[in-house]
Amino acid sequence: MPIKIPDNLPARATLEAEGVMVLREADAVRQDIRPMRIGLLNLMPNKVKTETQLARLLGSSPLQVELTLVKMTNHVARNTPSDHIISFYHDWEDVRSEKFDGFIVTGAPVETLPFEQVTYWDELRRIFDWTQTNVHCCFNICWGAQAAVHHFHGMTKYLLPQKMFGVYRHRNLAPASPYLRGFSDDFSVPVSRWSEMRREDVPADSGMDVLMESEEAGLCLLNDPAHRSLHMFNHIEYDSHSLSDEYFRDLASDKPVPTPHDYFPDDNPSQPPLNRWRSHAHLLFGNWINEIYQTTPFVIDEIGNEVSARAERPAIALPRKRSA
Repeated sequence: MPIKIPDNLPARATLEAEGVMVLREADAVRQDIRPMRIGLLNLMPNKVKTETQLARLLGSSPLQVELTLVKMTNHVARNTPSDHIISFYHDWEDVRSEKFDGFIVTGAPVETLPFEQVTYWDELRRIFDWTQTNVHCCFNICWGAQAAVHHFHGMTKYLLPQKMFGVYRHRNLAPASPYLRGFSDDFSVPVSRWSEMRREDVPADSGMDVLMESEEAGLCLLNDPAHRSLHMFNHIEYDSHSLSDEYFRDLASDKPVPTPHDYFPDDNPSQPPLNRWRSHAHLLFGNWINEIYQTTPFVIDEIGNEVSARAERPAIALPRKRSA
């Protein structure tokens, strides 16, 4: 099944050119099925690229996914044209009464700041609390994941002496996890951050499980059943050239930045990088969507009333809607 996004969203042309099935809004209305409702709180500077990256992964699911783009209510994005924001994004305050099967919080270019100094920190805390009553499952990425485990579990963020930057080998620590179904024992994940969370700070009574980890880059993916969340500290959603774009952007700005680790062939930035993580990115997001589908309430308005997000019950079909 395809992904439903606004007809004029720039990501549409890119996804269609790649063969991703994209559903027109008029056709979605006629389909006799309730789509999976996924919200995306996009805090990344280049919002168009991030929309495309995540829509690509969500659109590869066999289920119909309806993507809603969300922004902070009072925060003004500086790197995205205002007409794009006005045309495609909803203030969180305008959607807070709605229910979502899934909700994604992205990274943000604020990781060197203490959480409390981020201008939209108070609203983000309210959003995290809101997800516990209005969202069935969450997927938090990079700084969004750091912010979530700090908010819910009090974990400390540590600044790094230099940027952790490149493609790093990771280990599958939980092969039986439904989120890692089909994963290799050893795989690559892009990393781009100035800070880290540490395994020794994971509270023993939090119920969180470490699913992915790297000897060099540290924690990668935590499962947080108590908050129905996955916390991904790295960027498995990145395109082939995302790290390259960051590298050359920083060089042009005279920022001290290392050559991305194990990214360019022979560590030569003049060579085009090879993507060694794409298949695992699709696996992870496909597994996440499948888990939501298996456990989300039959009626979307019942989200927030579940006795247990992981209660054992047979797989259900999402309710059909009356055809037009």
